[in-house]
Amino acid sequence: MGVLLINTVLLIVMIIVAIVLCVIGVIVGFNLGVAHRKKIAEAEFGSAEEKAKSIVKDAEKAADAKKRELLLEAKEENQKLRADFDAEVKERRNELNRQERRINQKEENLDKKTDNLEKKEQTLSQKLKSLESKEKEIAEIKEQQMALIEKISGLTAEEAKTILLKDVENQTKHEAAMMVKEIEQEAKENAEKKAKNIVSLAIQKVAADHVAETTVSVVNLPSDEMKGRIIGREGRNIRTIETLTGVDLIIDDTPEAVIVSSFDPIRREVARLALEKLIVDGRIHPARIEETVEKSRKEVESIIKQEGESATFETGVHGLHPELIKLLGKLKFRTSYGQNVLKHSIEVSHLAGVMAGELGVDVALAKRAGLLHDIGKAVDHEVEGSHVTIGADIAKKYRENKDVVHAIMAHHGDVEAQTIVASLVQAADAISAARPGARRENLETYIKRLQNLEEIANSFDSVEKSFAIQAGREIRIMVKPEKVNDEGMILVAKEIVKRIESELEYPGQIKVSMIRETRAVDYAK
Repeated sequence: MGVLLINTVLLIVMIIVAIVLCVIGVIVGFNLGVAHRKKIAEAEFGSAEEKAKSIVKDAEKAADAKKRELLLEAKEENQKLRADFDAEVKERRNELNRQERRINQKEENLDKKTDNLEKKEQTLSQKLKSLESKEKEIAEIKEQQMALIEKISGLTAEEAKTILLKDVENQTKHEAAMMVKEIEQEAKENAEKKAKNIVSLAIQKVAADHVAETTVSVVNLPSDEMKGRIIGREGRNIRTIETLTGVDLIIDDTPEAVIVSSFDPIRREVARLALEKLIVDGRIHPARIEETVEKSRKEVESIIKQEGESATFETGVHGLHPELIKLLGKLKFRTSYGQNVLKHSIEVSHLAGVMAGELGVDVALAKRAGLLHDIGKAVDHEVEGSHVTIGADIAKKYRENKDVVHAIMAHHGDVEAQTIVASLVQAADAISAARPGARRENLETYIKRLQNLEEIANSFDSVEKSFAIQAGREIRIMVKPEKVNDEGMILVAKEIVKRIESELEYPGQIKVSMIRETRAVDYAK
């Protein structure tokens, strides 16, 4: 036990001694390493310092060399700039010397010109003096001649001048009058030719239907038995129809037909549509009649609106007031001498537009005035006054252009046409109304007019025969050659024209053609 303890103690002591020795060794080694490194560092530092000094010396040498090189370059550049400057100065001096020489030359030339001008002035002054003396001589000679002329002619200079001017004035007036006459004649011929071309072109471009409408409408019946049903018990049905529509129903011996008569075309159309509906329906009594008439009236109002809009679309006239469109639609059911007024208005609009285009006038304005020129006829049976005045008032009411209003007022010559558009509408209206087939008359009126036309012509002693042709638009007259000569025919024609204009009423114009025949008869024996 004791030995073990001693061994343990010895072992521990030995371990401690070993540790101490190791620590001492480490410390001694570290100090030795530090000392060694210090020596090495000192040696390296000394070497680096020497290198640094060497580098600095080399840099100083290089800088000195660079400095000397830059100085040399600067000196060379300075010498070059100086040489360029000297050359430029020399060039400018030479240029100044040249300019100075040119100026000196110009001054010398100016001096020479001045001398020449002075010489010319002296020469001119001498010539002027010579001319003045000659003018005095001429004036004296002129006075002597004038005195001699006055003495010979017995007139003073003023009197002779007055006579001469008067002769020149008269001659000039005569020549001017002849020139004006020639110009007027040429202008008249050209204007007439151009007008004919424009009118013929307008008529050629506008192709309208020929119409034949009257103030009565005929409603066909499936059988004569329907007449009794239309009349009704004690006439109650026919009285109801006439009261509601404002027309007259004529039920006579005409087979399977009822005639609707009224001067109001819209009422007549309402009654016609209502009758046709009742006939198809078969139920004819007062209540049904009232209902059907109301439906027909609404249908006619719709037709009126559609026709008005169709007319504006067809003519290209836009921006009309809705009431004006309705009034246009009403013209579909209005006739004048058998001519449908709406179709007539559309035709006038097209004609006026074509002629306006040929003349370079506002086409849209001419079409608008042509379409509205007869708008008063839509209500002339409801309002007092002529359709011209009524139409102008309607156009003013709906704020139409003043030129349109004036064209409406002037289209029948109630007022004088002040604008080209008004003249075009007036001409287009006459063309549309006068063209063959546009308007028709009843047979009796037509025959009577032809008879009156021939009677007027036959009433003259110098007329042998007369023939009304082309629906009364021309009358050809054969004169007695022994009672009237070729020159006298002109006077007879004028007298016949005056009688026709004063005694007859007719649309358009009537052409009077005079024919004289001279015969030479002999016999061979």
